[in-house]
Amino acid sequence: MAQELTKVRDDLEKAAKTADDDDLREDIREHVDAFEDYAIGDHEPDHALMDEHLNGLRQLSESAEDDTKGHLDSALETAEEYREGIEQA
Repeated sequence: MAQELTKVRDDLEKAAKTADDDDLREDIREHVDAFEDYAIGDHEPDHALMDEHLNGLRQLSESAEDDTKGHLDSALETAEEYREGIEQA
């Protein structure tokens, strides 16, 4: 599961690098930081946190264009797959 979190982070990094808009880039970076913590830390996000991230990534994707949108959509797809694998409390 940590591999999925790392892939999400990597895709978000690529999206941040290709973003033309500074505000969009900053918003993406917030998610990069969160997924960095999840990927290397000893805590993994639960359903509620993942739902929050998924909603945020969907909104960012709607605002993005070209390569940035493609990277965000890839991150979103992997994050959705990850969420499906989380056991519910």
